[in-house]
Amino acid sequence: MAATRVIASASNVFSGGLLSGTSLRGKPRSLGLCFKSGRLASPRKRLFTCAAIYNPQFQVKEEGQPETLDYRVFFLDNSGKKVSPWHDIPLHSGDGVFNFVVEIPKESSAKMEVATDEVYTPIKQDTKKGKLRYYPYNINWNYGLLPQTWEDPTAANAEVEGAFGDNDPVDVVEIGDNQAKIGQVLRVKPLAALAMIDEGELDWKIVAISLDDPRASLVNDVEDVEKHFPGTLTAIRNWFRDYKIPDGKPANRFGLGNQPANKDYALKVITETNESWAKLVKRSTPAGELSLV
Repeated sequence: MAATRVIASASNVFSGGLLSGTSLRGKPRSLGLCFKSGRLASPRKRLFTCAAIYNPQFQVKEEGQPETLDYRVFFLDNSGKKVSPWHDIPLHSGDGVFNFVVEIPKESSAKMEVATDEVYTPIKQDTKKGKLRYYPYNINWNYGLLPQTWEDPTAANAEVEGAFGDNDPVDVVEIGDNQAKIGQVLRVKPLAALAMIDEGELDWKIVAISLDDPRASLVNDVEDVEKHFPGTLTAIRNWFRDYKIPDGKPANRFGLGNQPANKDYALKVITETNESWAKLVKRSTPAGELSLV
């Protein structure tokens, strides 16, 4: 029988305690207020994803042993019911802050990811031809996803060579000093965006920093990253450009002139992919093999 154990509670998983946000799924709790771009919005002008503010509590539970094909990291609500880290954790945490789900801790190489085609979309280790996948070298930043976002594979981006989305949530590269844990949720602020083109598919990388980082107050846009984390944006771009080369694949490319876009552009990407996710869960866009549970 696979091992099962709770590895974290809400107080450990969610930086700063309870989250504030919105959800399309389940019954939101308390306060029938909604926010748009960090400001109180009129009920008639609500974003689709904005139903109410509520304070979910989650636990993270392992099933199986790490570095095996059966290993999964599930999320549970405060009643013990499994929920999806992709669909049920709110994107927004208020005041321009977003919730970031950690899939791969910095300085590790196991290629962990949310299983978008499995019920409750747990985190698992990716596989290829039945074997567990690892990066050829450690990733140097905390890496994961923005919940309630989706890069639509049927939508071409005219600003990035007409590339279509990669059918996944938007990726985040968190540049703070602390090593996070698989399944941890950090409150982050976006700083920049890189438009990676992976085998013809658009795979956005949002560069962000955890609010818990001691330098978080110093960085608010792309120029601040260069000032306080010199060389980091180039290192991120080069890492993602080259990581497939040892496997005999070509280097990835980047749109937008091979340069990181600023915070406003990153927010634009987040908004657009959140809207794409909203269409997906409303089933206005075909889901294919994706799990909406």
